[in-house]
Amino acid sequence: MIRTDYFNMISQIFKDVVPVITSGIITVVLLSCVLFGIQTYFSLTQGIFSVGAAVFQNGHIHRLLMHPFYHKTFAQLLLNIVALVVLGGSLEKGVGTVRFLFLFLLLSTTTGLFFSFLELLQDDSSRAPTEGLVPVALACVALTTMHTKMTKGFLCGVSFPTMALPWVFLVTTTALVPHCVLLCNVIAILTGWMYGKGWLSFLSMSEARAGVLEKMMPFRLLKNISGVTFVPSSTEERRKTLLPRINPTPGSYPVQAYAPLSSINIADTGAMVYEGWPNSTSALSGPTPPVHLHGHGSTHSFGLSHGHSCNHSHNHHAHSHVQL
Repeated sequence: MIRTDYFNMISQIFKDVVPVITSGIITVVLLSCVLFGIQTYFSLTQGIFSVGAAVFQNGHIHRLLMHPFYHKTFAQLLLNIVALVVLGGSLEKGVGTVRFLFLFLLLSTTTGLFFSFLELLQDDSSRAPTEGLVPVALACVALTTMHTKMTKGFLCGVSFPTMALPWVFLVTTTALVPHCVLLCNVIAILTGWMYGKGWLSFLSMSEARAGVLEKMMPFRLLKNISGVTFVPSSTEERRKTLLPRINPTPGSYPVQAYAPLSSINIADTGAMVYEGWPNSTSALSGPTPPVHLHGHGSTHSFGLSHGHSCNHSHNHHAHSHVQL
């Protein structure tokens, strides 16, 4: 039993630390791994799918779609996957799997197009083609920061303004990930901000359209992958998926103890019982007088006049006294 509890605790800590793997992220990762396997098996030419001036010079338009999935080395592939999982997962949780995949292709194509055009204007000696998932991951971060209400973010215990986070990740990824080109990463962040501001809203996909597409192939297959979260396009369904309702078992939470309800039925006291405590029914009346078991009652009212009444009843004897 102790070993089982220890294993459950370790698994829960692992789930809290590791980001939730979503269908869009796993699709991009699988495509990158498949392309890397094909490249390694057939010994393809280095830089065959890299984006740069060759897009316009040689008419290699297909590189605009292929360059995010292409990696030259295994270390580059691994680090790019980590960057995408950490930086791009929040965008998919905010827009859904279908729209995330659409935005992924849109951001990567636009970034590659702008970078290829700027590289075409440079000299041959200063040109550096690029590839990988890092530019798209940075564009996803920039797009997310444009829609968040948070003013500050935390990274390794250090507080940063939300708008500065893409630039912090830019410096980190450019320094750690091999074959990263600084110019392409800067263009990716600016492209993400452009989409976030709505300057390219005519290219965006509506929520209704994404809801129709996710019911078709191949998105229906993504829903059936076990262990992977498919994020719906609908806002209501997305909340149910990412924030499931917790139904605690009876007795798992302490309950508030109330005072016991009195068993004595008292008439004409002008009070009712609320959660075991007496509560006055009239907003104009004062506090409910205490009730004595031997039949004595007293009432006090304050206003323009002061009254006091006292009634005693013993068999056939009655006494009343009223003072104005």
